[in-house]
Formats: sequence, structure tokens, C-alpha cells
Amino acid sequence: MTPKKLAERKARAQKLDRALKKLFPKVEIELNFKNPLELLIAVQLSAQSTDKNVNTITEKLFKKYKTLDDYVHAGKTQKGRNQFERDIFASGFYRNKAKNILGAVKMIKEEYEGKIPNTMPELLKLPGVARKTATIVLSTVYGVVDGITVDTHVIRFVQRYDLSDYKDAVRIEKDLMQIVPKKEWPHITHRIIHYGRYLAPARQYDTTKDPLVKIYPPAAKRFRV
Repeated sequence: MTPKKLAERKARAQKLDRALKKLFPKVEIELNFKNPLELLIAVQLSAQSTDKNVNTITEKLFKKYKTLDDYVHAGKTQKGRNQFERDIFASGFYRNKAKNILGAVKMIKEEYEGKIPNTMPELLKLPGVARKTATIVLSTVYGVVDGITVDTHVIRFVQRYDLSDYKDAVRIEKDLMQIVPKKEWPHITHRIIHYGRYLAPARQYDTTKDPLVKIYPPAAKRFRV
């Protein structure tokens, strides 16, 4: 990114974020959870699924598996693993998710004294945990700001409003960290997600009522970039 483009994108990003703040002054993660473990599991289940679907699944799941040991016990036998797969079947990619979740709780039990890690390097060691999941857990549970969560909503938003030249999450995160003030890192993802869900879907819509498009008019014709 050239210095000129960096300056342009930084100015645009700040204008867009101010507009998002006005639209969604109070936003937070829409996954339901009561403790760090439940958040970790819910975020892992949310891959290639919707928060609404995950909340439906976890409503029953969290009543059945109430402690870390409940998950660890499920992972000890083939019967337990098969049952856990059935319990999360509706989330999609259930075999891989079950393997990762049960592997993660085992590691948390054996290597982290039963506590969810509170650093990026430690979280990234857990099976199935990439930067997206780790960033959410750190900021939501521990108030640790160590990055910007990049999901499909953020990728689409960044491309549509020309905030990065890339389409992969890792590079987009690096670009956003250059143009978004650090104090906004924990919040901007939730604002963008709300924007995508409730105002600006991926399909074509009436952009004349979108205040963000007024900031960057080319976005009116940029869908599914």
C-alpha cells in the first residue's frame, strides 16, 4: 500500500466508522454464551454457519455439557465422540468441528489447568482456533486487543469500500490495523457485521438510503467483489 493510498484509506475508514457508530451505537457479539468456554465453542461452531443457527444448537448443547470435564469425558470414547458429533450436526462440517472442539478442551485441561488461554500464541495452539476465534475470545473475555476479527462480512465490506487490495483474512487484518484506530479494533467488526446483516446485504439493494455509500459512492455498484 503506497503512502498516498494509505492516507486515503485511513481517512475513508474513519469516516465510515463514524457513520457505523451512528447506525449501530451499541453492538456486541450475537452468539449466546455464559462463560469463556462457551464462547470459544460457539465461535468454533459458527464457522460456515450463522449465529442464529449456532444459538439454536448451543441452547441444548450448553445444558448437556455444562463443564470442561463434560466435554473432555465425551472425547474419551468413540461413543462419546459420535454423540457429540450428533449434538452439533446442524452446524455443518460437524466431524471436523467435533474433532477440533474435543481436541481443544483436552489441551485446555492438560496444558492450561482448565482455563481458557489469555494470549494470542496460546490460543492459536488450540485445535481449530485461528486468529478470528482467538481475537474474539481475547477481546470479549479478557479485554485484550490484539487484532481485528475478519469474517465474511468484513471481507466483503473491505473490498466494497476499497480498504484493502486483498481478499484473504490475514492480509486484510494487517491493512485494517494500519487504518483503523486501535481503540476501535474490538468494535468495528461487530458494526460491520450489523451493517451487512441489517442494512447492506450481499445482494443488490437500495443504496440511496445507505449513508455509507454517500461517503464512498463507487460502493453503490460494488456487490460480491
